[in-house]
Amino acid sequence: MRSINAALKPILNNMKNIRIIWFLFLFAAESAYSQKINLDSSNLLPNKVKMQIDNSQGESILRVVKDPTVKEADEPTFVRIQNSDFKNGIIEVEVLSLLLPTASPTDRGFIGLAFRINETNSKFESIYIRPTNGRAEDQVRRNHSIQYFSYPDYKYERLRKENPEKYETYADMGLNEWISMKIEIKGSKAKLFLNKNKYPSLIVNDLKQGPDAMGAVGLFVDVGTEGYFRNLKISHSK
Repeated sequence: MRSINAALKPILNNMKNIRIIWFLFLFAAESAYSQKINLDSSNLLPNKVKMQIDNSQGESILRVVKDPTVKEADEPTFVRIQNSDFKNGIIEVEVLSLLLPTASPTDRGFIGLAFRINETNSKFESIYIRPTNGRAEDQVRRNHSIQYFSYPDYKYERLRKENPEKYETYADMGLNEWISMKIEIKGSKAKLFLNKNKYPSLIVNDLKQGPDAMGAVGLFVDVGTEGYFRNLKISHSK
C-alpha cells in the first residue's frame, strides 16, 4: 500500500498543479475583458452635452452639463465612450451631482449611465439617479430616487404611468457626494448596485431594447445638473 501511495503522490501533485494553472488561465482570460477607461478627450464624444476634463487632483474627473437647448427629459444627453461596444457585463463608475444655479425647483440632480447605445445615438438603455430625492421629506419623492428608461419609446413618464413603481425605487443618496454605481447587464436583465452594497437597489428584468442589443456606454446627465464622473470601468462578459 505504501508503494502505491508513493507512486500516486507525484501524479496527484501534478493534477493539482494543472488545476491551479488552469484556474489562473481562466482568471487571466476573464480579466482581459475588463477595461479601466481613461477619461480624456481622445476617447470621449459629447452628445447634446458640454464636457470638461479636470486633472488637477491627480485623477481624471469629467464634468458634464446638458445642452440647455435640449428641453425634453430622457434624451440622448451623454458623453459617449468611443470603442466601448458593450452587450453583457458590468459597468462601474463614481458620480457626483450638483444643481446648476439655473436649475428649477423640479430638477433633481439627474446623473447616471447609458448603455447599449446604437451608432446613431437613437436607441439606448439608461439607469440614472435623482440625488435630491434620496433624503427628501416627501416619501413619494424618495420612492423616485432611481430611474430606468429606454430611449426613445420608454421614457420615465410612460413607464411611471403604465407600470407604477416597477422601474423606480428608493435609495439613500444626496447631492455633492461621490456615489458609486455598478450595473450588471445580462441579456434582458440589469441590476443596479449603489455604494458597493451587496444587494441591488434596482432590478430590471425586461430591458426594452431586447437581449441582443449592443452598443456604446455613455455618461448621462439631464436638466439642471452639474455632473461629475470618475473611475469608469467596463467589464465584458458573454
